[in-house]
Amino acid sequence: MSENTYVPSLERLASQFRRLPGIGKKSAYRLAFHVLELTDAQASEFASAILDAKKNITHCEICQNISDTKVCRTCADPKRDKHTICVVEDPRDVSAIERISEYNGVFHVLYGVISPLDGKTPDMLKIKELVSRVNELAKENPDVKTEVIIATNPSVEGDATAMYLSRLLEPFGVKITRLAYGIPVGGDLEYADELTLSRAIMGRTEI
Repeated sequence: MSENTYVPSLERLASQFRRLPGIGKKSAYRLAFHVLELTDAQASEFASAILDAKKNITHCEICQNISDTKVCRTCADPKRDKHTICVVEDPRDVSAIERISEYNGVFHVLYGVISPLDGKTPDMLKIKELVSRVNELAKENPDVKTEVIIATNPSVEGDATAMYLSRLLEPFGVKITRLAYGIPVGGDLEYADELTLSRAIMGRTEI
């Protein structure tokens, strides 16, 4: 008996949902059936939201975070300390740190960590952009010391990436620190509570 027991249009819709992370076969069909229950106006709005996001959301040319402008609001804010750069794996980590209101620097998003087993090499991350950014800061303001806070997750890959970045950035004379983790090894910043993140920022250590 064929696996495809539904009409082709529904199968196609479910297969698209299955492409999303964390969505299995049953969940994909559940979402597909939910879409069928939407009114034409709701379905059109749903599709429009996806297309609008794809069209208008880009990467900030400075920090690489998602943005709907060339330079994101954080990088454009004159009140932020441009010489303190918090390096994170994912845009969701930026949101997590921003929630605690303890950090007044800027960010740099890598979009992952170095993981040879997963085929993730340094050239696939936004490392080159970070190095260029730090180099520019060192040239523009040689008397102001830049601090790079490496806030990759406390995992084997996160720690390896932190050490790799540390070696790359050391020649620029910047201060390189790592978050003081009360976060469990293998945990994600995205899910850490605000108090834990606040203490991690305040207690960061130099590496």
